[in-house]
Amino acid sequence: MCGIVGYIGENDSKEILLKGLERLEYRGYDSAGIAVRNGEGITVFKEKGRIADLRAIVSDDVVGTTGIGHTRWATHGKPNKVNAHPHQNTSDRFTIVHNGVIENYHHLQRDYLAGVEMESDTDTEVIVQLIGKFVDEGMTTKEAFSKTLTLLKGSYAIALLDAEEAQTIFVAKNKSPLLVGLGDGFNVVASDAMAMLQVTDQFVELMDKEIVIVRKESVEISTLEGEVIERAPFKAEIDMSDIEKGTYPHYMLKEIDEQPAVMRKIVQAYQNGDDKLTIQPEILEAMKEADRIHIIAAGTSYHAGLIGKEYIEKMAGIPVEVHVSSEFGYNMPLLSEKPLFIFISQSGETADSRQVLVKIKELGHPSLTITNVAGSTLSREADYTLLLYAGPEIAVASTKAYTAQIAVLSILGAVTAESKGIDIGFDLIQELGIVANAIQAQVDMKDEMEEIAREFLSTTRNCFFIGRVMDYFVGLEGALKLKEISYIQAEGFAGGELKHGTIALIEEGTPVIALATQEAVNLNIRGNVKEVAARGANPCIISMEGLQEDGDRLVLPKVHELLTPLVSVIPLQLISYYAALHRDCDVDKPRNLAKSVTVE
Repeated sequence: MCGIVGYIGENDSKEILLKGLERLEYRGYDSAGIAVRNGEGITVFKEKGRIADLRAIVSDDVVGTTGIGHTRWATHGKPNKVNAHPHQNTSDRFTIVHNGVIENYHHLQRDYLAGVEMESDTDTEVIVQLIGKFVDEGMTTKEAFSKTLTLLKGSYAIALLDAEEAQTIFVAKNKSPLLVGLGDGFNVVASDAMAMLQVTDQFVELMDKEIVIVRKESVEISTLEGEVIERAPFKAEIDMSDIEKGTYPHYMLKEIDEQPAVMRKIVQAYQNGDDKLTIQPEILEAMKEADRIHIIAAGTSYHAGLIGKEYIEKMAGIPVEVHVSSEFGYNMPLLSEKPLFIFISQSGETADSRQVLVKIKELGHPSLTITNVAGSTLSREADYTLLLYAGPEIAVASTKAYTAQIAVLSILGAVTAESKGIDIGFDLIQELGIVANAIQAQVDMKDEMEEIAREFLSTTRNCFFIGRVMDYFVGLEGALKLKEISYIQAEGFAGGELKHGTIALIEEGTPVIALATQEAVNLNIRGNVKEVAARGANPCIISMEGLQEDGDRLVLPKVHELLTPLVSVIPLQLISYYAALHRDCDVDKPRNLAKSVTVE
């Protein structure tokens, strides 16, 4: 969600911080700020809105070689200038930026800061005021920082400046992602490596409840108990060209267009020298030993998990349950003797999923993460990882990561089936190649998709998506995409459920987008379309070649029936994109949303 950057070195930090924040704007952006240390102390600039609004108020007269910055997605207090980060203590000696949620901040304020007048409504200010209080009582900054961290309950990624220690940034994290980047004569801090690829590709992972002292020539890592830790850096394998829009007007459109290439890249990545699909033997053993698989995910990844359940059960014959991570963590069902947990997350930082992972690890159950980000928290802490190979996804609304998740889940199901001696009845490599071509055909029909968006969604206040079997799951994702970026009230339903209550909402002209790609229920869903049409709905039927009928608005190229979700979602992505565009919505950065959800 929120994003942190920091720089300490020889150059003026302002532009480095601002460019870093622009790279992180996709994470959350209702306000932003930077703090720069110069000869006169620490100067803070902060503003409600985008980085462009912040950039407009940053003075060229202030020059400093040490600084920290932040983009904020509000959790405590309204999104305004006062609640924007950085925050300072009463004396202005200490300046902090913070991601996460401090669950006990009210108690800390009551027990330690009685009489201290707070400027903001945030939990973050309590942290910096505590540090200032403990220093006033005689502690060093490091001691005060450490003591404060021991008092915090919840999640945090923190960067702290001390006006009296010019060459130091104090850093710590718990549950929220944070990295230190290494340079020649400088070092940086970032929530995401992408933020600082402009200056370095060498990064050090930070673990929970460590204290990190960052200077321009050194990085010192220790535990809260003072034990020094040595950790080698890793190279961030991200091509800067992958995170540029190029000639595209929006990242979302670029990422939709990249999906055929992603399909081919995934097949290539999971092929061995004999041109057969393969995954790590230890993952196969874990799959075969499991008596039940639990898929844990949120949002778009949850929808991919619903389709993954179909693949694993139908191909490999292993029972699968799919759970919303934020619910599972606090309402765990009865577990079988040998469960395997699969965590699906584009970023690998989803806080709701991580709190489930922590609990099931305590129970001793094996875990597998399917993610787009190598070295992310969920990847690092799970027993096994399968990567998506989708490349950086910048737009808040996920597109290529979703189809990559489905493709990888199909490979997991097929390879597990083969290892159990089960014939799935088709060549998955060949079929995924057909899928890639079918996706390409859809992304090449942008004019047609825009016309559908204009015809059905230009003025509507709501929209329904219906389907059966896997079309239902795709409808859930289509509804999510539409509501995320166009703000149209959209809901996905199993076709047969409409008449059990929701059909009461159908009015004259209500758009209903129906998917018809599953042969066994083709006539059923068409019957559901007639039911809503009889109540005045404006139906838009998207069918698969071979199942089409006169009047269908769009016919998709034929692919294997199990793999239709990879193709049928493409028009829904594009229709949502054009609906948002027609309504002058911010396609890449929809209101109130963030790309990486790092708070529960």
